[in-house]
Amino acid sequence: MNTHTLFTPARLGSVLFTAVAGMMSSAAWSATDIQVWHSLNDHNKQVFEQLVKDFNKQQKDVQVKVRAFSTEEDLDAALRLSSDKERPNLVQLPEITGLDDVATRSYIWPLHQALAKHPIKGVKWFLPADNNFLHDSKGRLLALPFMAEIPVMYYNIDAFKKAGLSPEQPSRSWQELQEQLVSLANNGSRRCPLTSDQPVSINLENLAAVNKQFYTGADSRKVGFNFDTMYIRHLSTMISWVRSEIMVHPSMGPQSPKRFASGECAVFLSNSGNLGDFAAQRKLDFAVSGLPYYPQVTPTPGSPFVTGSGLWLTKGHSAEQDKGTTSFLSWLAQTDNAAKWYQNTGFLPLTHEAFNATADSYYKKLGDWRNLVAVYGQKPANTTRGFKVHNYHQIRAVFNDTLQSALEGKQPAVTALKAAATQANQLLKQK
Repeated sequence: MNTHTLFTPARLGSVLFTAVAGMMSSAAWSATDIQVWHSLNDHNKQVFEQLVKDFNKQQKDVQVKVRAFSTEEDLDAALRLSSDKERPNLVQLPEITGLDDVATRSYIWPLHQALAKHPIKGVKWFLPADNNFLHDSKGRLLALPFMAEIPVMYYNIDAFKKAGLSPEQPSRSWQELQEQLVSLANNGSRRCPLTSDQPVSINLENLAAVNKQFYTGADSRKVGFNFDTMYIRHLSTMISWVRSEIMVHPSMGPQSPKRFASGECAVFLSNSGNLGDFAAQRKLDFAVSGLPYYPQVTPTPGSPFVTGSGLWLTKGHSAEQDKGTTSFLSWLAQTDNAAKWYQNTGFLPLTHEAFNATADSYYKKLGDWRNLVAVYGQKPANTTRGFKVHNYHQIRAVFNDTLQSALEGKQPAVTALKAAATQANQLLKQK
């Protein structure tokens, strides 16, 4: 026998009220989820994920979920294989050249277009529009320059003291630095007087910028590679440093920063995004200086190119998610949050407000870090504003292989650089 439930008008009203109330309650507590993918190192990952936790706690409308990758290559591979539905709302991707292929990908949503719909108010971006990093040819932001950084020279103060060097800091002159490295090698730093994890950046790209030379030609409009006497002499010097063991052969990946963090290396040429990790090492007494230069080429050093990565937005998401994504970016740009990020990582300040909110006490033990950063809030010189090179990913790989081969003693500097320039200029012409 079938049983039927009898709804009286009163009971039916009660059921409908309960159902509607439940739907309203569910809607009220339903947050918009935002996916963010990144490949930060362990220290910067902790800083970023703490910021995400703080954001999620402070409001319930938007909840950010993070996925970490071990390397940029792993992240990019996963991104390329993902469908529209799987793609994150925000993704950390690098830009090296100012003409990166990231901006041309069909699923990328340029930041300036997103900000036209959902403005971030009350902030002044630290990097000016004249800097090519994450800006298009019209000076518009393509992505949030949250992981912008510069190459610097880190040095272990204890190692310099042990070697009896005074002042206890490296010389900005390559020739004078060589003399210091010999003293360091003979007095406690034999295993690693100097090393780097950025061979192309230090020995080619920023050799030009720091010596106030155009990297890709006679001026910013004539693109091409011709490595002249300055490059040849420099690479010859680096080859001799490796041979005489005052420089450990540059090694890509996490090994080199770990050696400096442990106190093994006296001098380390690398990106500023390592600064927060080094500052967190209790037994490491270090400071920061600018990259070396050649006084014979320029009386005063220039500034290196901005490098690193940014948070890129992707297309194909709902209007609610797009609005939630820009609200998260707006929160990251708030002075306290942006200052915390800058101070705990070594990435360049996102805003002028974050830079100005940073107390002098923060810089007390960091050498010349404040002065090195401050210049990037101003209009850049033409030789340091960034460069635009077609097929530079392939070209940079050629340069890296060339430097590795030369530093291993397999070919002299003049031969290596001539062959690299020829191959690079051929790649420039390819579509």
